[in-house]
Amino acid sequence: MRTLKLVLSYDGTAYAGWQVQPQCQTVQGVLEAAIEKITGRGARTVASGRTDAGVHALGQVVAFSTESELPADVLQRALNAELPRDVAVREVTEAPDGFHPIRDAVRKRYRYVIHDGRVRDVFERQYCWHYVRGRLDADAMNRASQALLGRHDFSSFESSGAERENSVRTVFDISVERGRAGRSDRTVMDQIFLEVEADGFLYNMVRAIVGTLVEVGRGAQRETWPAEVLRAVDRAAAGPTAPPQGLFLLRVDYG
Repeated sequence: MRTLKLVLSYDGTAYAGWQVQPQCQTVQGVLEAAIEKITGRGARTVASGRTDAGVHALGQVVAFSTESELPADVLQRALNAELPRDVAVREVTEAPDGFHPIRDAVRKRYRYVIHDGRVRDVFERQYCWHYVRGRLDADAMNRASQALLGRHDFSSFESSGAERENSVRTVFDISVERGRAGRSDRTVMDQIFLEVEADGFLYNMVRAIVGTLVEVGRGAQRETWPAEVLRAVDRAAAGPTAPPQGLFLLRVDYG
């Protein structure tokens, strides 16, 4: 028996999230079906995190055990031939015995995309939050976000529905910026990118952070407010949960 580590990209639009659910199409479901078809044996996959319905991934990490002797590169090609076009295996590598995508992860990085242009971008509608209430102040959002750096209890940014031992996490990096470096075309300048990297994330933590910072960006709250929300340790103190389609799991790092 060997353990294989996969790095997976997927467009979450058509899926009810990562985790297998009855009567629903999920990323885990289509991946496990492809593995069974190729190897002739069922396999239970474990991912680094259970992305919700509509959430996307550029670098989801998945592991499974198999008796198949297919080389990693052959298995990668076979999986990509069987998987739907909105799911792709970027890498397949041998993992050490006992490797666990959740327990062994040391950092994760997410990106959230907001489009605050006057006219929605019909081609990006599944990959951003089209904010319709006016232009946001991305610089103010970035300044306000810096209060979340470091090790804190992030209960104020955790939705109910997932059991955790505690709500303490360490945020290593967080930034909010408008557009992309080196580009100034109108479409890109209508976009705001939030990126956050931490040693782990609570349920809906990134989306709650985004919803809170948007309150600052639209001028409804002061730049000092997110720090107050953090200290409150109460989800009711924070802003709304941003919609799922703007969220991307960028990568997962291991020691």
